[in-house]
Amino acid sequence: QVQLVESGGGLVQAGGSLRLSCAASGRTFGVYAMGWIRQAPGEEREFVAAISRSGTFTYYTDSVKGRFTISRDNAKNMVSLQMNSLKPEDTAVYYCAAGDSSSGLKRGEYDYWGQGTQVTVSS
Repeated sequence: QVQLVESGGGLVQAGGSLRLSCAASGRTFGVYAMGWIRQAPGEEREFVAAISRSGTFTYYTDSVKGRFTISRDNAKNMVSLQMNSLKPEDTAVYYCAAGDSSSGLKRGEYDYWGQGTQVTVSS
């Protein structure tokens, strides 16, 4: 079992930045690919970013490429999402997720996820 707790959400103006963090506890953090997914009101959950077990490989949905950066610290059991140049369409609840592979996370296949943190971007 893995427990994931997100933090760092909030209200920011368009063009601003936020850094989301996810603290993991439970089973060995390093065996999981990690990712972030989001869900806007009335919308389905959407893949945002993923990072491989070692942190070597990262993946992003097209709409956030060049603006968001995912990273992980296996020694601290943490994964982060740096979000720059935020847009109103980035408004959503952001969830940290753990899965067997980054490609699986991209397909919406995750074994564990957190309770989510709200990100609101005003225009």
